[in-house]
Amino acid sequence: MDNLLRGAAPLELYVWLEPEESLPGWDFQSGGPHAEPRTVFPSGINPQLVHNYFAEYNLEFFRQRSFERYPSRLHAQFLFATRTDAENYRNKHPGRVFGKLLTRVTTRGAYTCSYHDANWIDYLHLPHNLDLDTLGEISRAYWAGTLVEEAGLTFMDQPWREPPVIEAVFQGSLVPEPLPARAIGLLPGFEPYLARN
Repeated sequence: MDNLLRGAAPLELYVWLEPEESLPGWDFQSGGPHAEPRTVFPSGINPQLVHNYFAEYNLEFFRQRSFERYPSRLHAQFLFATRTDAENYRNKHPGRVFGKLLTRVTTRGAYTCSYHDANWIDYLHLPHNLDLDTLGEISRAYWAGTLVEEAGLTFMDQPWREPPVIEAVFQGSLVPEPLPARAIGLLPGFEPYLARN
């Protein structure tokens, strides 16, 4: 799968934004683009935050070694390839997008964009210990554009399969274009009501 695009031909991508929020990139406060804040232990160290940083470190290490033409996750914006991917992400992580609006963005000018299954990131954030060889295999699969459902992963001795949620790791200029209004449910997990035009 060729999952790297470089050029200037217009692309249409999607992102969840709060009203008046700018386009997303790396969030150092939460440990990554898809991380949720966790409780900080009395020592002041947040174990999940450290775990997430380690996962991102390994992804960047393998990007630099074998996928150097791809945009760095540390210096990119995180979007979704399609509206369906964005909605599937919301269904998996309602708390992360609660109160946000689905926004279509289009590219302006030259860009570099690579497509990856965001489930690899979810898998890396699970509470398990992965040896360096396994982290390397996961990182290579992520950058190569391999889908998680094709990999035969396990977690706690059970098969771990997830339908693809394709994220776009993007470097370049984007212009937001509002979508039809959405009213988000009062509690995370409620299906939103799509306003009919």
